[in-house]
Amino acid sequence: MKRKVILMGLMSVISTTMLVSYAQDNKIEVYVKEHIPNKKPVPYAYVREADVMWSKIIWRVIDLREKQNFTLYYPTRPIDSRMNLITLLLHGIDNEGVTAYSTDDPLNEFKQPLTKEQVDVQMGAKTDTIKVPDPNTGELVTKVIQRDRQIEAVKQIMIKEKWFFDKQLSTMQVRVLGICPILVRNKEDQNGNPTDEIEKKLTFWVYYPEVRNLLANHEVYNRFNDAQYYSFDDLFTQRRFSSFIFKESNVYDNRPISSYTSGIETLYESERIKESIFKYEHDLWEY
Repeated sequence: MKRKVILMGLMSVISTTMLVSYAQDNKIEVYVKEHIPNKKPVPYAYVREADVMWSKIIWRVIDLREKQNFTLYYPTRPIDSRMNLITLLLHGIDNEGVTAYSTDDPLNEFKQPLTKEQVDVQMGAKTDTIKVPDPNTGELVTKVIQRDRQIEAVKQIMIKEKWFFDKQLSTMQVRVLGICPILVRNKEDQNGNPTDEIEKKLTFWVYYPEVRNLLANHEVYNRFNDAQYYSFDDLFTQRRFSSFIFKESNVYDNRPISSYTSGIETLYESERIKESIFKYEHDLWEY
């Protein structure tokens, strides 16, 4: 009986010590967050080529200004363990060995890797020299200004994905292949001043299967429950985002929809492609 009491006392002291130690390091938490930081992505099921009876490559654009996609854009600056998708991808490129690929490849086959310096340039980081008046003499002097990456200017994301029908499972499957941040900003004139004209610039591609582990270990804010965060990998796998189709694989050099439509017709064409994928699976079933 005495041993049992002593053992229970020791366990209570140890647990109290661990809780106090954790509370000192994490003053806003009352328990250790272990689920997301230690999470592994769910492996994809093996797919045989003979089982794929239909497939289509689709490029989608996720507009981060839509309310449903706010969890990908915010926070614009890291808050504790939370960061937005772009900051996470750049962190992976800088520190985790993630490879960034060029956007010049029209097929986006991830064959042209970029250096960190090239990623900085693509993200708007550069060194400018401007003329400013000297406060003492009033003469114009040259001043060097270092511009950081324009992370907040990334207002859209393009994803490349493959849809295919697996006859072994009799289901339509989708795999995300790549992610590309898009800068949406005002064009600059020759003096570096912003104009009223808006430009969109593809920055770099990352190969999604390569970053799945990174995405699975970082949490996404859940506005309904702070105790039930999910990971970025869950967000893409479970399709928790709003998007529109930008282009599909086609015989015309994979041309985008906007090259042969305009205005609201572009949206109608996007919906038509989306509906055709749904109907293909639907028409294979008998009722």
